[in-house]
Amino acid sequence: MMEEEYEELQDEKINLKTWKKLFKVILKSKKALIRMLIAVCIMTCVDIGYPLLNKYALETFFGENPDFSNRYLFYGLYALVAVSMGLSVWAFIRAAAQVEEQTTYDIRIEAFRHLQELSFSYYDTTQSGWIMARMTSDTRKLASIISWGIVDFLWGFMLMIGILTVTIVIDWRLALILIALIPIFFGVSVFFRKQILKQYRKVRKVNSSITAAYNESFMGANTTKTLVLEKDNAHEFSTVNKKLYRRSIKTSLISGLFWPTILFIGYIGAAFVCHFGANLVISDAGKGLFTVATLYLFIDYAIKFFDPIMQISRVLSDFQQAQASAERVLSLIDTPSDINDTDEVITKYGTIFKKKPENWEKIKGDINFNNVSFKYKNTENYVLKDFNLEIKAGEMVAFVGETGSGKSTIVNLISRFYEPTNGEILIDGKNYQERSISWLHDNLGYVLQTPQLFSGTIKENIAYGKLDATMDEIIHAAKLANAHEFISKLENGYDTMVGEGGNKLSLGEKQLISFARAVVSNPSILVLDEATSSIDTENEKVILQAMDTVLKERTSLIVAHRLSTIVKADKIIVLQHGEIIEMGTHKELLKNRGYYFELYRNQFMQELENKMVKEM
Repeated sequence: MMEEEYEELQDEKINLKTWKKLFKVILKSKKALIRMLIAVCIMTCVDIGYPLLNKYALETFFGENPDFSNRYLFYGLYALVAVSMGLSVWAFIRAAAQVEEQTTYDIRIEAFRHLQELSFSYYDTTQSGWIMARMTSDTRKLASIISWGIVDFLWGFMLMIGILTVTIVIDWRLALILIALIPIFFGVSVFFRKQILKQYRKVRKVNSSITAAYNESFMGANTTKTLVLEKDNAHEFSTVNKKLYRRSIKTSLISGLFWPTILFIGYIGAAFVCHFGANLVISDAGKGLFTVATLYLFIDYAIKFFDPIMQISRVLSDFQQAQASAERVLSLIDTPSDINDTDEVITKYGTIFKKKPENWEKIKGDINFNNVSFKYKNTENYVLKDFNLEIKAGEMVAFVGETGSGKSTIVNLISRFYEPTNGEILIDGKNYQERSISWLHDNLGYVLQTPQLFSGTIKENIAYGKLDATMDEIIHAAKLANAHEFISKLENGYDTMVGEGGNKLSLGEKQLISFARAVVSNPSILVLDEATSSIDTENEKVILQAMDTVLKERTSLIVAHRLSTIVKADKIIVLQHGEIIEMGTHKELLKNRGYYFELYRNQFMQELENKMVKEM
């Protein structure tokens, strides 16, 4: 399901359970919330108090018998109210901003920590763009709506209750007019909000079509030119753009009618207050029960009554529109990991955030597959079926086979990026599920086909393999990986910045650094997943020299594309459809003249042909 379609389903109504979970995050900012609540209360009191002060001034200073004896007290109160309003506005803005930032921080921290706990399968099936959108735009949107929404809702609700309370106390008859306006205001607000939301959905759909048109135009520029489709594409885009224009205009018109309608209803209500209030002033003339000042107070309150209802309806609409964002963020935070340690294992070995290395057994490197079957999530076909394999400690084992044969699956299972669907994997004679994920990964080195470097220095990138590594250890690892020579020739040596993703280095140089990073922690098990398939012959030779040194006396697992990299392997396993069809040393397999022999001969001939073409 596309994200736009998902959003369509989610923002129909407010899901209280979803927002309840998010509000728990807000409660972590208790002090800021209390300050915000106090500020809102003061603002509400000031909003209610101003008209009462004006009523007092009209009755005392401008009545039939003016009395100025308390004018200085009045001036003081007026100034106090003004200062209180200013300070309370500053306080609630500061507190709301703090709540927003704290909420953003807490949601992102919780989401990011959870991402660290998720298994490799989650990243294998979830687009990075989707995760980034949840961590950035959705999180920020939610934090803003929640923090400022709370302020606006509380202020609106308290002001509405305050106005109704004061007006009922003064004269319940006119207060009934304001009470009668409430369902009308909310009814109109709900109607317009639904219509506006409906139109925004339509605009969003058309806008996604325009985005798709842009992408297709950019990505398919060559095809468009060769097929001479420029005119047709332009016409198609113009049609979609006109549709967006009309939708947007219609949305603007509906939005533009909302506020005038509310104002119209409000002023009609004020007119009724004025009409009935005037009759009360006339009927109570001379009695002092209902004065012109009281009428002015009611008119003022009737006009002020617009704002809280508008604010409450807007907040509810904002929460409604943000429903999809809330669902998506929570879907990330609540995603269960496919691989988890048991409570017993956690008690003994710790978690990835609270490790207990003092209880970790040293890994020798014996690996056994016992009747292992495996299939990927949401698939029916097994990649491995009743698979058995024995790898002895210190062996260099290579996996060879066509795409989909199960090579990477085997090393990913050993690395516990995935777990067997059936059967068990033993490390040093014990099911690796009986020990922690951290225990295994801390003793594991992994070199990928495409090396991933992080922004920073070469030294920092190597040290990612062991965060507390000394400079001597970093240099030693670089020497083992045959990276020290080229690093030393750089102007800043180990302090050279690699750039974003390592873009300041060649692919071969990045791979050597990745190799050094994998061995700096002296892992008991080292995995090379087609580590030389993307680099040139010269860099391959350098890495092969490094492999001769690094792979000694440690269990090494190599997924090989270039067969020249595994001629020294203790055991070469040839896979086809998840089954072992051949196994032996390089010489033994060549002597058998089977599947491996054909692979090696074809690759050798291809490389020889490429060399001859270059020399021509």
